[in-house]
Amino acid sequence: MLAIARSELIQIFRNRLVLVTMIIVPLAGSALYMYLNDRAPGLFDLGAIASVLMFLVVVMALYTTAVTTLASRRQNLFLKRLRSTAVDDVSILTGLFLPVTAVTVVQVAVVLTVLSVVAEAPADPLLLRTAVLVTMVMMLGFALATAGVTNSPEHAQVTTLPIMIGVLSVSGWVGFTGTEELTLLKRLLPGGSASELVVNAWNGGVPLADSLFLLAPTLAWIVVAVALASRVFRWEPRR
Repeated sequence: MLAIARSELIQIFRNRLVLVTMIIVPLAGSALYMYLNDRAPGLFDLGAIASVLMFLVVVMALYTTAVTTLASRRQNLFLKRLRSTAVDDVSILTGLFLPVTAVTVVQVAVVLTVLSVVAEAPADPLLLRTAVLVTMVMMLGFALATAGVTNSPEHAQVTTLPIMIGVLSVSGWVGFTGTEELTLLKRLLPGGSASELVVNAWNGGVPLADSLFLLAPTLAWIVVAVALASRVFRWEPRR
């Protein structure tokens, strides 16, 4: 597993497209939000900014990169060769996902730390870490499912768009408008409850039990994503 992870880490930093998608785009977007907050303090809700920044990094750095990686490794038959070894399926996927997950964790940590320094620290750091964790697991599940209908790395630029745009839109919608209206719809949409959880963790003022209740929709989406991935994910290219 570690050998697979080491190989994947090397490949990530050799692929310019993946490098731009994974590192430059999320950090550039994050820098823009921080610049706006610095120029107009108080204009944006800090919890909402934290939510959008977190989702921007996780979706762009983790989700799209994971889909591209799986599609590429399937296309060049690397996945097929790995399955012919003694390594089990879970270890193979863990090895493939470990580098991109580790890089994403570092990116999220850096972005949110900078935000806490230039603006205000989160009210509940532990709850914030929980929100980030469940969001990343959810997006990895979506990545597995999306990779099942993605034929090539180039095709991933198309197949990732619905979830990428949808989740980012929901996170911004919930983050900046709250859930006082259309509460059930906003919380049930992918990323909605996780976005609200980040806002609560950053701004505080919400009972812990109410915030933990928001984990349920995200956990449900994880189950749905994994179940869908188990049906559509392929280890070999279609003939």
